[in-house]
Amino acid sequence: MTKFIDSPYVLNMREVTRESYLRYWDERNGGNVSYRLLPEEVAVYEDVQEVKATYELGFDASALAGYYYLVTGTGRYFRNVYSRPNLDLGLVKISDDGQRYDIVWGFEDGGKPTSEFPSHLMSHIERLKVNPAQRVIFHCHPTNLIAMSFTQPLDERHFSRILWKMQAESIVVFPEGIGIIPYMTPGTNEIGVKTSEKMANFQAVLWPHHGLFASGVSLDETYGLVEVIEKAAMIFSQVGAQGGQILQEITDQELQDIADYFGQKPQEGFLDL
Repeated sequence: MTKFIDSPYVLNMREVTRESYLRYWDERNGGNVSYRLLPEEVAVYEDVQEVKATYELGFDASALAGYYYLVTGTGRYFRNVYSRPNLDLGLVKISDDGQRYDIVWGFEDGGKPTSEFPSHLMSHIERLKVNPAQRVIFHCHPTNLIAMSFTQPLDERHFSRILWKMQAESIVVFPEGIGIIPYMTPGTNEIGVKTSEKMANFQAVLWPHHGLFASGVSLDETYGLVEVIEKAAMIFSQVGAQGGQILQEITDQELQDIADYFGQKPQEGFLDL
């Protein structure tokens, strides 16, 4: 049998974490990713059948019982994942009662999943309700988007409209806009609960002055969502650097026309029509 380290899931995770690090979205040990795998996808690998360690989750994840998650490790640097995935990544299985997880691959030096793992799982639970095909939660620190959280009102409609109006593809990629929670201490179950509540309506949630939580069907799609959001924030920053005076813009009607053409429905009440 093929070893799990050679699987397409590990390769994809290595590539995405490296690209995110190179974009300065995941400095030092910042950022974390989790990727849900199905039992039948894992069963073909001979080296994921033995439980190496078991830990308590600290909340009820019974909605995810039996699922596997490929996840980045706590305190690990994205820049190292590519060269040593067996240390900085781990494959875990959620217990049948949803109270614990087993490490079945990776973390070979005794590591554990990211401290944000409960927050990830809470968001996975909500996104499964919205779209069962979604399998990824990606947390990173996009520079320009974080900068906006210092200068703009932390209002979802206001933020979403700015990001939509900065480039035509924004409303196609995230037509529901962007969710926002209050500033909270990271790594706690409390921030996980608040984020998951927003994930019921938004595919991407801003943690002000900190970063972004994004969800998607695949690693590539989720990374692409972050790219589009950050590109819009970058354009907004450049507009400000050029004086901030907007002489022409994409109108609300034009945004609606774009959404209609691509079969998307903008968040209700976010456009003035």
